[in-house]
Amino acid sequence: MRTLGIIINSAYVRGLIGQAIFTFAGIGLVGGIRSAMGLETNVEPGVVLGAILGVIGFLLFAGVLTDWLKWIAGKKTPLRHGVPEGKPGWSRYLNVDVNHKVIGIQYGYTSILVLLVGGIFALVFRLELAQPGIQLLDAKTYNTLFSAHGIVMIASILLGVGAMTNYLVPLMIGASDMAFPRLNAFSYWVGIPAVVLILSGMVVGGWDTGWVGYPPLSLRAPLGVVLFLMGFYLNGLSSIASSINLLVTVSFMRAKGMTPFRMPIFVWAAVATSLIQFTATQTVGVALTLNVMERVAGLTFFNPTNGGDPVLYQHLFWFYSHPVVYVFVLPGLGIISELLPVFSRKPLFGYKWIALSSLGIAFVGFLVWAHHMFTSGMNDALRIPFMMATMFVAIPTGVKFFSWVATMWEGKLSFETPMLFVLGAISVFLIGGVTGPILGTIPTDLHLHDSYWVVGHFHATMFGGFIFPFFAAIYYWFPKITGRMYKESLGKLHFWLMVPGFWIMSLGQMQIGLLGMRRRIVDYEAVLGVQGTQVLITIAALVIGWSVLIMVYNLVSSARSKEMAVTNPWGSRSPEWQIPYPVPEFNYDVPFEVVGDPYDYGLDGSEYVHTQAAPVPSGD
Repeated sequence: MRTLGIIINSAYVRGLIGQAIFTFAGIGLVGGIRSAMGLETNVEPGVVLGAILGVIGFLLFAGVLTDWLKWIAGKKTPLRHGVPEGKPGWSRYLNVDVNHKVIGIQYGYTSILVLLVGGIFALVFRLELAQPGIQLLDAKTYNTLFSAHGIVMIASILLGVGAMTNYLVPLMIGASDMAFPRLNAFSYWVGIPAVVLILSGMVVGGWDTGWVGYPPLSLRAPLGVVLFLMGFYLNGLSSIASSINLLVTVSFMRAKGMTPFRMPIFVWAAVATSLIQFTATQTVGVALTLNVMERVAGLTFFNPTNGGDPVLYQHLFWFYSHPVVYVFVLPGLGIISELLPVFSRKPLFGYKWIALSSLGIAFVGFLVWAHHMFTSGMNDALRIPFMMATMFVAIPTGVKFFSWVATMWEGKLSFETPMLFVLGAISVFLIGGVTGPILGTIPTDLHLHDSYWVVGHFHATMFGGFIFPFFAAIYYWFPKITGRMYKESLGKLHFWLMVPGFWIMSLGQMQIGLLGMRRRIVDYEAVLGVQGTQVLITIAALVIGWSVLIMVYNLVSSARSKEMAVTNPWGSRSPEWQIPYPVPEFNYDVPFEVVGDPYDYGLDGSEYVHTQAAPVPSGD
């Protein structure tokens, strides 16, 4: 009963209650005002105000804004650290907490839960696509499911990025926490009502715009598109807040001796990611806001019948949404570079080149957005410059690939589950990489643009660039987070189901794309070579789903084990592995100094961090 009481009184439940109350209050307020003024019934303005107030209600009831409101009222608000008095330690993870490790774990399990929801959506419409004709879904439901699948999976990946950067970066640089702990908590908790808004949009008419929300289709889509656009907006707000926090933390809170080129490579990836989030997210926020305002307030920005320009939305959207691919991918590539030296027992080849290539990818990523728009009707003179810029992305990406191969060359490789997922990530991301230039080249893109080739390429990029590295990171840092070791046999089963399943799915999608299969359609003709491949793709997707459930079972059952893991099972040089479990509240009771390079594995006498001696009590 006590456990149930803690769950019922958790910030999640309180926040959802507050969101519901404030949402209906906003809808009722607008409805009452319009009725009193004799205006015609229009539910969308009320839904917009209700959604805004609902987010505020969630944050108020959950307790996210409590300290800031007290500060405004002139009250002292010391940071509260540690387990709440009289409650079990696990209760911290269900409530607002300012410790970066707690927030990182909250990001992590939320990411996995949202990933499972988005995966279920995909499996449902994959079952529909396994055969020609209409079996399970009508066109409206199918459109909503694939649209929701896209944005829900993107939300999941953003949460996963937050999990890795929040938990790891302060530990890796020797900081006690993030620079702004309350802002850190806000960044996580504001994402919860965002996901609720997106999922709520599915039950109030859904939407048929895909995850891109292109007008003029979004201007005449069902009501659900408004909630989708606002949920998308809130995800962007979370990204901006967290990126500011991380950039300040890395800039001013590094340990003594940790110069930029002595930072762990994952920190470089996190910095490049945050630079993209901080600078690019505003443009998609503008696009989403204008989209909602045109629909709700009758303003004209994108509707061509009223003088608007729908291509303008695409420019604003893709100026963010192509760099955001690297928000997903750069942390994953950082994980690959972080783990390869550990399991190869060799120094990371070309450390400085890998570090700078992350910044290079981030920079070039801002110059290629319009390769998504070769078929949009934009000015023809822009096509060739964007095609050429797209080809340049291969240079910093290639630097990473060659450095990874050189790191493994003649190394003493071991193949535990994290290393297997790293190798799987490289193989899958390579598929995404070599199929990308085909879409970045004008003649081939004009032919393949709206085909399943794009679907296969995009999934290879996301799985290889983020999903596989994310799973590698979960397995690798699981002993540090929980103090227990996962079950190696189940971890390898997860890998050996997921990798061939993904190869079949992604390559099959690209194959039927070449045969003319269009994306975003619920039905297709029984063309030779398409129908059989669709069945294989669906079976592969089911295998991937089962493999992820195996991982979840492995993690949950292992975390409940009584047997403790050794302090540093991987023999890592990284600072977080030099302290025992549990990690102290402020990370390092005794500060350390960086005295060497982070990846000098296999070199005799090399030292990365030197722990200062603890002060001797004076005896007074």
